[in-house]
Amino acid sequence: MSERTLRLESIAWSRHQVALRYSLDGLHFSTANWYPGVDLLGLEARHGRDFMERLYVHAALFDMNKVVSLRPRRLDLGPYARHHTRALERLWRRVLDKVWAQWRYENELPEEPGPEWTSQPVAEGSTPQARRTRAEEVLLFCGGGKDSLVSMRLLERAGIPHAAFAYASSTYGGVHQQFELVDRLLDKGTARQRHRMVVLEDFMESPVLELHGAEVGVRTLTAAETPSSIFSALPLMLDKGYPWMVLGHEASANRGNLVWERTGEEVNHQWGKSLEAERLLDTYVREELVADVGVFSVLMPIHDVVIFELLRQEVDALGATHSCNVRKPWCRRCPKCAYVWLCSRAHLPREPVEALFGEDLLEVEANALHFEQMVGLGAHTPFECIGQVEESRLALALCEARGLLGPRGKALARRLPPLEVAPVLERFLTVDTAHAQLPGAVAEGVVPRMRAAATSARERIMETMGRG
Repeated sequence: MSERTLRLESIAWSRHQVALRYSLDGLHFSTANWYPGVDLLGLEARHGRDFMERLYVHAALFDMNKVVSLRPRRLDLGPYARHHTRALERLWRRVLDKVWAQWRYENELPEEPGPEWTSQPVAEGSTPQARRTRAEEVLLFCGGGKDSLVSMRLLERAGIPHAAFAYASSTYGGVHQQFELVDRLLDKGTARQRHRMVVLEDFMESPVLELHGAEVGVRTLTAAETPSSIFSALPLMLDKGYPWMVLGHEASANRGNLVWERTGEEVNHQWGKSLEAERLLDTYVREELVADVGVFSVLMPIHDVVIFELLRQEVDALGATHSCNVRKPWCRRCPKCAYVWLCSRAHLPREPVEALFGEDLLEVEANALHFEQMVGLGAHTPFECIGQVEESRLALALCEARGLLGPRGKALARRLPPLEVAPVLERFLTVDTAHAQLPGAVAEGVVPRMRAAATSARERIMETMGRG
């Protein structure tokens, strides 16, 4: 791979499939996005081939940036260079800078600049289109976890009609199982429509690291999943007329795992879910692509302490959730499983949690490092989509106060200083609407429920901790 040029080779589409092909010198990769409920040829007839190609170029760019993990020196848009604008390059570089901070940290590449684009911008930006179709529902992204459940219930109880969108990626195993798991949760709700996208790709699970990692000096791969999913969902938004993409990202996504001493930058595994990323993507989509489509997270005003209080009202649906990215529905041996279990055990009734997980994950030796990092005893918190150190410490303290810790759990609790409950609750029970971008009608319906849950959580926690 001497020249190290990452090239967008081709984009081809048919009625329900968009095929994206890339190359890095002699290596070739592809991604196929399948849209079972969307007529892509019908969209082309209504909006023009050039505009649809522009959408697919965005989907391709934010998918193929995973190949930047192999350290290409140049990025070549190939036959699609006419879609290169300064606005697109700025956004792509910002995502690369923030999402790949973890990759640079893991691979000890503090000064890695990312590839230079071989083409020049043809314009500052592009002109967005407005849609001809309008729908009253919002489109809720549903991954099947606790955040999806709480998001779904907040919209329902606020009287906000919604459709659901789930995508299954071959990166996470069999796509049919993924949809079956999501459908178990959606069966508990009132989504008016269920939309799907299937993503079949051959990069992340390939032996490329084994065969070429040492050659280019890397040990890990990274992908920008949230930005990629938003651009890939635009054909559905265009076709069905939904005004909003609604995400379930909570406030802890705004805080990183560590500050890297060598560069002074914050390394945040969840940056793609952060408010900064949300605002960038929302603004870009409106100004450059589709003028009447917006992006927001309904959970951004709150942290997991409030989310688990809201989840207490939904324990009958807890068994329909799943969150593991290693082996679905739960591997019970990864940081994500460990965190969800710990907070569930701390905040929820005992019986449904034991029914869902079947064992005390704190007592499993393979999870020891996960829990140590989670509560701040490691160099950084686990690179996973989980809450902050104080939330994990609070959960551990609640488990102890409820008499739910075994020998390993008690030993871990003894290694921590006494928890100052009041400042922790002050921080994590705040419903921060100023650092969220909820539309007015949504905020009116969901914020009072969030505040009521925060008040209830405070009373419950103080009583459990003997501070009531």
